[in-house]
Amino acid sequence: MKKLLFGLMILGLTTQSFAQVTLPEFEVRATNYKYLNSVSPEEVADTDVRNLEEKVASFDLKSAAFYEEDKDLYSVQFFIPNGRILAAYDKDGTLLRTIEKFEDVILPTHITEAILTKFPNWVPTKDHYLVNYRESSDAARRLYKIKLQNEDKTIKVKIDAEGNFI
Repeated sequence: MKKLLFGLMILGLTTQSFAQVTLPEFEVRATNYKYLNSVSPEEVADTDVRNLEEKVASFDLKSAAFYEEDKDLYSVQFFIPNGRILAAYDKDGTLLRTIEKFEDVILPTHITEAILTKFPNWVPTKDHYLVNYRESSDAARRLYKIKLQNEDKTIKVKIDAEGNFI
């Protein structure tokens, strides 16, 4: 009886070892990782902006309905309710440049702290977040244009992504 149980156990284990599923080969490409690293190297407070930038980076040009092999440059627009991105891709799907504009985004904490430090009694009422990315440059140009209000007075300030006033 022991030999029978031991034999069945061995037989059961050997049949499971041959039941592996083989997956087809696929290629993982991160062609636009440089864009994501350039436009958002630190925390992005507004998740809508980050999600749209990720969509731009992961856009598969070759599967788009308008793709033609003999065309060299493609301009594609991406929209969300509070902003848009105009992206230029080459025929291989590599992101060459973007122009981005977002309105009334959630400001990162270091930008808010810079405003409160320089303008302690002023409150941000409206803001624009602008990004210009070029594949050939080392970093994207990111700029915040913010309208501040103190009672009946308003001023407009420009701040770069590091929190420096321009």
